[in-house]
Amino acid sequence: MGKSCEVSRLCVLFTVVAVISVATIVTLWTLALIGGDDDIASWDSFRLPTALVPRYYNITLWPHLSKDSNGLYIFTGNSTVEFECVKETDLILIHSNKLNYTELDNAHIARLTASGDGTAPSIRSSWLQPKTQYLVIQLNSKLSNGQKYQLYTQFTGELADDLAGFYRKVVNTTINGVAVTQTTFEPTKKMSTYLLAIIVSDYSHLSAQQGNILIRIWARRAAIEQGQGNYAINVTGPILEFFQLYYNISYPLSKSDFYFGAMENWGLVTYRETKLLYDPVMSSIKNKETTATIIAHELAHMWFGNLVTLRWWNEVWLNEGFASYVSYLGADHAEPAWSVKDLIVLEIHRVLAVDALASSHALSSKEDSIFLPEQIVEQFDVISYSKKYLNLFAYSNTVGNNLWQQLQMAVEANNVALPHPVSDIMNTWVLQMGFPVVTIDTSTGKVSQKHFLLDAESNITLESPYNYEWLIPVRWMKSGEVQRDVWWLTEKEVVKLEMRTGSSWVLANVNLTGYYRVNYDLGNWERLLSQLNSEHQVIPVINRAQLVDDAFNLARAQLVSTTLALRTTSYLLRETEYIPWQTALDNLHYYYLMLDCTEVYQPMQDYMKKLVTPLFMHFKNVTSNWTVIPDTLNDQYNEVNAIRMACSTGEAECQTLTTTQFQQWMDNPQHNLYLSYTLEPAMIRKQDATSVITSVASNRVGQRLAWDFVKTNWKYMFTQGLTAFKITVRISVKLIICRYGVGSFSFASMISAVTARFSTPAELQQLEEFEKEHSAAGFGSATLAVQQALERTKANIKWLQQNKQEILDWFNSQSV
Repeated sequence: MGKSCEVSRLCVLFTVVAVISVATIVTLWTLALIGGDDDIASWDSFRLPTALVPRYYNITLWPHLSKDSNGLYIFTGNSTVEFECVKETDLILIHSNKLNYTELDNAHIARLTASGDGTAPSIRSSWLQPKTQYLVIQLNSKLSNGQKYQLYTQFTGELADDLAGFYRKVVNTTINGVAVTQTTFEPTKKMSTYLLAIIVSDYSHLSAQQGNILIRIWARRAAIEQGQGNYAINVTGPILEFFQLYYNISYPLSKSDFYFGAMENWGLVTYRETKLLYDPVMSSIKNKETTATIIAHELAHMWFGNLVTLRWWNEVWLNEGFASYVSYLGADHAEPAWSVKDLIVLEIHRVLAVDALASSHALSSKEDSIFLPEQIVEQFDVISYSKKYLNLFAYSNTVGNNLWQQLQMAVEANNVALPHPVSDIMNTWVLQMGFPVVTIDTSTGKVSQKHFLLDAESNITLESPYNYEWLIPVRWMKSGEVQRDVWWLTEKEVVKLEMRTGSSWVLANVNLTGYYRVNYDLGNWERLLSQLNSEHQVIPVINRAQLVDDAFNLARAQLVSTTLALRTTSYLLRETEYIPWQTALDNLHYYYLMLDCTEVYQPMQDYMKKLVTPLFMHFKNVTSNWTVIPDTLNDQYNEVNAIRMACSTGEAECQTLTTTQFQQWMDNPQHNLYLSYTLEPAMIRKQDATSVITSVASNRVGQRLAWDFVKTNWKYMFTQGLTAFKITVRISVKLIICRYGVGSFSFASMISAVTARFSTPAELQQLEEFEKEHSAAGFGSATLAVQQALERTKANIKWLQQNKQEILDWFNSQSV
């Protein structure tokens, strides 16, 4: 372990005392200690100094699952931390949050001893620093370089139900007695403290063996008995085996337990129920795919993130980027018939949409630019999500350059031709925000690049070390024939004579292997549209989706006309593949957000009905009049698209079909019971708090209601830290009152959802006033989301002013 390691890695020995037969889930993010420098303000910095390095923790926790005399659930415990002094200091900082410490026999709340024959300085003073979450211990003399010490504390804390830290989550159950049992765990491998979890429950489990690794799925007894864990237990083994072969490194632990949630705790991965459990009777194929891909994502972290950990949160993409990518590979190995790898295209489209904002950020930034907890959380956004590398840095911390060095060695060993070293190429992509649009003029052969922004007039204040130029690999095809060599665009503008094509069309970024958009001269766009409308299969399916997505986004950036973007959807009359359809619907969703309360709405609905009716009839035939499930995953997804859009646009046969099926479903009394649960606060889980608000905001009636609620209650939700508050929503003349813990909220996704339709000056003013009103308290992890909401709203206003009439005229022309 390097001396400059801030994400501390250590060994942990746990003793847990718990009451049996009470279903309580608790997750511990352990204390992290790396003591201080001589800077008197060390306790005011969110980053730990590097003078002390922890070696292991020995922790005892006792969750008391009956209320104490104050009516609270509490836990008690003690901790012994062994650490080594690597630089003389008279200050110890240890992370501590919401713990009450017991005064010991030395009249202090901690006891310090030295290993071997060493002596420990006496404690001068100690106190808690709530803002930075430290227990601060000042000593009367300095710790000695190279000496190991042990710090002992006793503490009490509340087992709150706010989903934060060491918390309780009670599932209705019967308490069978009050016997106390003690469980002692083996020491962990050397690991990062944020990856440790403890769960105390009376859950049932399924077991399987993958080689010498024990796999268990833990969940509510009823869920296990109903077979809802069967799919997860069956898919985990093959995915785990795939990653062992892919990384060429065995899974380093002897077991892997899975609870619901979604956090890659080492050896004890947690998942939300909806992400882990699959009900073969009630769940959809989407639930099944989500279970497989999320299990693959979290298992991928066992190597990228757990075995090798980023040095600091400024390079969180080292964890999330690779886990997101290889999760598709793992799921594809477990379910090869699904072709799930192709679905990464839709994720890339969504990332490009966010990364084209001026408020975006680079994948990597300077370490000293990320130091507040809310800044760390912001790194885990949509933009962020080699074998020798993993071996070399196992059980230690790393930075992006370490990966580039290992990849460069692989390039040289395999005689791969690159125009620049790996680090030079990759730094243009990770050290500056955004991405380029590559413009190809087939009349002259000129190829150029430019930073792509949805609002070309955005004021970019963040300087780029590369002047917003990239080293871009261009894989391209001409009139259906893929060109053999990848060509590199390494300058701002060049002339490539091979792309001066005359009557032939050119298509770049084949199969979306590059992270950029592509624009063409109008002549080439016309030839591509002609190809789509005559024989669309000549263009690869991923590129058919790419053409639609690029055109709509280029139109929003005023680089092509809105009419041209809409024309890319006309060929969908003959398209049956899921990815192009989903891409078109994702882009047209923006039109619905902006226009569903205007005179454009009905002509748009008429056009969409004409477009989707052939797809609806296609699936009627494929499914033998809706009696057979389509064979492939993508076809099942597109069947949903066909039915949803046909019904929502007023296709009579579709509405008759779904009305009949819904009535048949409602005839089952159990299904009526499920619906009634939405009116019972106890039936809505705390972690679904954000989902309630975002779901209300997802339609044009509920959006205003959800925004007014968030605007009115933001200060209470964000700053009070109380255990509950009320959401009051009036739907269908019924009152729903839901209570949620503050720790339940994903503030960033909430802000994005309630402002998604904002497109008027009045709404912009409300948002600006909202930002100003709460600027003192701040927005925490939603800070970036608020800035993006402001930017989007301004862009939406401008977009409507510039495009509304053109869109109305085009939709009207299609009804003629």
